Amino acid sequence: MRRKLKTPRIIKIERIDGFKIHCMFNNGESKLIDFNLIFKEWNLTPNDIEYPLLKKKEFQKVKLRNYTLSWDNINVLLMTEEGKEDKFPYEIDPYFLYQKSQPIENKHSLRIGILIRNARKKAGLTQEQLALRSGTSRFYISRLENEKTDIELSTFRKIIEAGLGKNLKVLIE
Repeated sequence: MRRKLKTPRIIKIERIDGFKIHCMFNNGESKLIDFNLIFKEWNLTPNDIEYPLLKKKEFQKVKLRNYTLSWDNINVLLMTEEGKEDKFPYEIDPYFLYQKSQPIENKHSLRIGILIRNARKKAGLTQEQLALRSGTSRFYISRLENEKTDIELSTFRKIIEAGLGKNLKVLIE
């Protein structure tokens, strides 16, 4: 059984719209981070290190670094292991970003559970029958169909080919 990471990390900046950043996290979720709300909460003043981010031109220089959002255009002085001060790019804690983000409904997202449910119903099978044919449990089929669990490719193949009697093809475009 796979262990879930406690703090999801950003693996891709999907797009930037003004002060909103669409990100993909390593748990597979696409989420929206709305910095308009974050900046309002922070109540930034000219003395704050984040203050330059209020300018769209500066904000949009964001990059992905260390699995989080980073700005090379804003330097932070930090103490190194050797005890010397050094400049580092400004980064925001990924846990904070995940907590402040909102899920994005992606019309192109792969909804495996819905695909399985529709195919099962079309085949006239109950969850129990599909589970028996594919070597899983009714509980697992239910959790899949309700998008409450992930699926491994080998298990997906068993459900499609052994359980539903169909051929599995994967296309990456």
